Amino acid sequence: MKGIGASPGIAISKAYVLKHQNIEISTKEIQDIQSEVSRLKEAIKVSSIQIGEIKEKAIKELGEEEAKIFDAHLMILDDPEYTGQIEQIINNDKIAADNATNQVTEQFVAIFGSMDDEYMKERAADISDVGSRLIRNILGVKSQNLSEINEDVIIIAKDLTPSDTAQMNKERVQGFATDIGGRTSHTAIMARSLEIPAVLGLKDITSKAQEGDIIILDGLTGEVIVNPDKTTLKQYEDKKNEYENFRKELEELKDLHAETKDGHLVELVGNIGTPNDIEGVHRNGGQGVGLYRTEFLYMDSHEMPSEEKQYDAYKKVVEGMENMPIIIRTLDIGGDKKLPYLQLDDELNPFLGLRAIRLCFAEKDLFKTQLRAILRASAHGKALIMFPMISNIEEVRQAKVILEECKSELDTEQIAYDKEIKVGIMVEIPSAAVCADIIAKEVDFFSIGTNDLCQYTLAVDRMNENVSYLYQPFNPAILRLVKNVIDASHAHKGKFTGMCGEMAGEPLAALILLGLGLDEFSMSASSIPQIKKIIRSVTLKEAQEIAKKALDLATADEVKQMVQLELNKLNIEIV
Repeated sequence: MKGIGASPGIAISKAYVLKHQNIEISTKEIQDIQSEVSRLKEAIKVSSIQIGEIKEKAIKELGEEEAKIFDAHLMILDDPEYTGQIEQIINNDKIAADNATNQVTEQFVAIFGSMDDEYMKERAADISDVGSRLIRNILGVKSQNLSEINEDVIIIAKDLTPSDTAQMNKERVQGFATDIGGRTSHTAIMARSLEIPAVLGLKDITSKAQEGDIIILDGLTGEVIVNPDKTTLKQYEDKKNEYENFRKELEELKDLHAETKDGHLVELVGNIGTPNDIEGVHRNGGQGVGLYRTEFLYMDSHEMPSEEKQYDAYKKVVEGMENMPIIIRTLDIGGDKKLPYLQLDDELNPFLGLRAIRLCFAEKDLFKTQLRAILRASAHGKALIMFPMISNIEEVRQAKVILEECKSELDTEQIAYDKEIKVGIMVEIPSAAVCADIIAKEVDFFSIGTNDLCQYTLAVDRMNENVSYLYQPFNPAILRLVKNVIDASHAHKGKFTGMCGEMAGEPLAALILLGLGLDEFSMSASSIPQIKKIIRSVTLKEAQEIAKKALDLATADEVKQMVQLELNKLNIEIV
């Protein structure tokens, strides 16, 4: 069976099939409304205690970073938009607490699940997890306890909730295989944090695998084999040993520079969403943060985060990275990422509408609050400011004028900040890439966001499966735009170009980007060791020759085939 390889590695073990009980929801009209409200409130209390206990277990076994998800679960339980609506339906419609909870949960899950942004879409799983727990506690129904697993297994499930993964016996669970889920789901994030192989999105693994079946799970290719023959079993046992040896080699590179054989240095840094993510950057040998997505600070709050709250978060990252560079992207909200407390009109084409820097210009007070917080945090380390979705030089100038206003205010208030703080833009709109030579005169750096640059350049919605085949980071048009941006920054002494899109962590792209002259690669922290190994395996001249060949090819497939051949010639293994 073929799914999504969400966490690398190979596992071979017995199947443990996780079956969540079918719960019958009451559809009868109730007479005692107050009694139902009391059932709801008691279930909220019990659920809150349970989640608190799971959080404590998660902190001990998974670490502070992964346990943070349960703060979000507690916030959902405490959110009047959620629990208040349940109570309102009980009162108005005279239905049972479990029925009202089910209705509101389904409504919230549908809203988040319909969003195009992968991060927001996966938040539907959090709401579903909390809603299921609440319903079980209203009805007094117990669920399977994964902490009681006492033999080596691969968990087979429709999906795994954060509560499931936090409670499991991690010494015994060798891998996950699920019907649904993607690379940004909590199941995937937990699996990567625990370094447990996972294959998600298999559609019907729960109907194909039975309790006790022997399962081979390949998190590298996304393949799952149920009850393999002896020959296949031996092949995968050998492959498992080879992969484990490969991982040990990567671990030995942690404290080494990303330096080519002939001494050319580049920076490998991490993409983060919260201050807790810096632990993974350190663990994988990252040299800083190339993209701090500040919107998560806004999306995880019930109200606009104050300057003080933002300052504390940014300061924690700046100090935590120990004087390494931190590129803080200003608010990138809009499109499919919305804030419940910021009323925005519905738009026909939200991805081409009032989002990111355009929204910040429209909501100047919001923008200034964030800029002041970033400037204040810059006094504690090496922070850089990056503006998203810039399409022309006028927007750069407008953003810099507002930044200067904030600097003047802080000067008047005698509040410290880095007077020499560097300012750059995210290059994700083709017009910015084409006119990079003009924009380069007024910024200190570029960071290429390949996810949107591909989407806008190739006119393809990467979430639309009907046209997703056209989403091609290796398309010659994309490579030529990347080269144009890099060359534009290098024409000015001391200016650099980084990349913070998914392409930066793609092993097949590493040599092309190195050869094109990319100065900084920013990626998921777990991708850093392999990209470092590739860079340390070649000379700059070899990479430049590969990049030159790529620019002369006609299609994305030709580029990928060429790079794979070159990697084979150089004896560079990638997974």
